[in-house]
Amino acid sequence: MKQILDEIVEKKKLEIAQQKRVIPERYFEQSRFFQRFPLSFADHIKHGSGVVAEHKRKSPSKGTIHTVMSHQEVIAGYQHAGASAVSVLTDESFFGGSLLHLESVREQINIPVLRKDFIIDPYQIAQSKAAGADAVLLIARILSPQQIQELAALAQGHGMEVLLELHDESELEKVNGLIDVIGVNNRNLQNFSVDLDQSIALCKQIPDSYTKIAESGISAPETAAKLKTAGFHGFLIGEFFMSEKNPPGKCLSFINKYNHLKNSET
Repeated sequence: MKQILDEIVEKKKLEIAQQKRVIPERYFEQSRFFQRFPLSFADHIKHGSGVVAEHKRKSPSKGTIHTVMSHQEVIAGYQHAGASAVSVLTDESFFGGSLLHLESVREQINIPVLRKDFIIDPYQIAQSKAAGADAVLLIARILSPQQIQELAALAQGHGMEVLLELHDESELEKVNGLIDVIGVNNRNLQNFSVDLDQSIALCKQIPDSYTKIAESGISAPETAAKLKTAGFHGFLIGEFFMSEKNPPGKCLSFINKYNHLKNSET
């Protein structure tokens, strides 16, 4: 996994350099979304279903995941199903995404949109704002504490919130006060196994002042209910929904069963 992450980051550097030559950062201010005030990603997670439903067409490990429904149908369907927010993969080379996927649905839905990409450069923060993102993903594994601080401050300056993704305890030192949501990736990057107990242990070390979500390997409402009891406020779910012919339908079924489990426990 480290090898593919390194490959993605190197490719991303080349892409950003090319994008800067084509569209200088100052032009982003002319976007129709640049003056828009973003929605709160954290608040919608805490006060809704907690499900952050992801649009992802393919991945380096799984290849093509979904080609049946358009991104507009999937993302609008996620909102109708009761998702608190949507996550949109915008990396094209490795995940088949596009910033246009995000931009084209921004006015179609009224829940927060997370730009999920490999963000390593301040240029991408302004780019995210111009595309209509409400929040951006920062991956602790590929960024230094100083980079996280700088990128988070820029995002906050544009009114966007920040999701910082952690994989293990060693990355806790990269958390800072500018982070809004902390995501704990349940997947072991060495062998791709899912270890909920490790995620729960890590969750307990994160201060309660942060909104916490669990990511990867969640395919059952019972798992979500267990994670909720352990202290997570929400869950980012992508492949489990996108591997179906009708991702919004799968999302709706998941949320209904999850809500039933929550209600039966109270």
